[in-house]
Amino acid sequence: MSAVATTWMDRAAKSPLAEPVVADVALRVLTLTTLYPSTANPRHGIFVETRLRKLRALASIDLQVVAPVPWFPVRWSIAGRYATFAATPLRENRDGVDVRHPRFISIPRIGMAMQPGSLAAAALRAIAEVQGGGWSCDVIDAHYLYPDGVAAATVARALGRPFIVTARGTDVNLIAQMPAPRRRILKALAQASRIVAVSEALKNALVRIGVPPARIEVLRNGVDTDLFKPTERDATRARLGVAGAPLIASVGNLAPEKGHDLVLRAAQSIEGAHVVIVGRGPAQANLSALVEQLGMQGRVRLLDNVPQGELAAIYSAADVLALGSIREGWPNVLLEAIACGTPVVATGVGGVQEIVTDVVAGEVVAERSAGAFAAALERVLDVRASRADVRAHALKFSWQPVVRRYYEVLAAAAQTRAH
Repeated sequence: MSAVATTWMDRAAKSPLAEPVVADVALRVLTLTTLYPSTANPRHGIFVETRLRKLRALASIDLQVVAPVPWFPVRWSIAGRYATFAATPLRENRDGVDVRHPRFISIPRIGMAMQPGSLAAAALRAIAEVQGGGWSCDVIDAHYLYPDGVAAATVARALGRPFIVTARGTDVNLIAQMPAPRRRILKALAQASRIVAVSEALKNALVRIGVPPARIEVLRNGVDTDLFKPTERDATRARLGVAGAPLIASVGNLAPEKGHDLVLRAAQSIEGAHVVIVGRGPAQANLSALVEQLGMQGRVRLLDNVPQGELAAIYSAADVLALGSIREGWPNVLLEAIACGTPVVATGVGGVQEIVTDVVAGEVVAERSAGAFAAALERVLDVRASRADVRAHALKFSWQPVVRRYYEVLAAAAQTRAH
């Protein structure tokens, strides 16, 4: 095992940045996370799948994914997102990767303390199936600190394997601020071989709760510039009913923390502005009511989650992408829109200021108010930056150095078991 682990690291170090890392024996990675897409919920956690897809294109990886979902008995549409859990297949193949979705018990609001244990038990059952086929991992790759990271620590102990864990946003900015979960998170992080944060802002937040900075690696998300690129916009705008009007897009879960309501209030004061909101979630009814309250009927379209290709078309059709979030880790929607040649306006939370570093990309709003947001939207709309110049900013955020370092972190963790 030691010779193989050394080969992983040697090949990573010797291979030029633009060339794939090809080792004699593939690094066997088990990804464990509740943030992963499925046929029933194709956009959920798509950023985790994208990073893994880019990693597999760069390096010799033998990947298995265990992505548990909460148990729910029926698929009735009236149950909303819970019906999506029920509709998720127990096992599927996504882009050549075997993905298992075992069920775990998650009781809303009152079951938070039991989630890591239930999640770990479900994951171990699925892993036993994988091992029954003769496969075992060299390293566990966990995403999201709670319950996923805490469960991963339990799984790693049971299997005698090292693990790394990636912090992604709300797990640090919200859940880790609660005393009981924070204690369990810090205990799990002390066991992890490496802790990954998707932005410097998130790293700083981890340090504030007591994580030693030397143990944290910042690996931001990149953007797929082959998928997200400027497309012909007139047909999409006509389909959305906004042929000649300023079009503001707001993309993300329909949840209060995403700030779609702020975008609507800001857009109301911009003459002729139309808004398209893309996403699903518990705030849909409230947003529909707000549209009526603001008298914006006919100016707002609420769309369900759409495939990535359609999302790229919507970004391209928009004049500006607005993100009114209360908190963020690394908001991928900003880079996706910028890659499509569309500037952005966003509240200055999380990694936003690490993305919008040039005026050509848009504006960061310091004051989270409808007035300040509307003023920033109007300035960006007035500038009318060229799509080529806006897209050039996104081209600085290549996946290549990110996934190369990701591979090195995984290989180094696996090597700790080899000695």
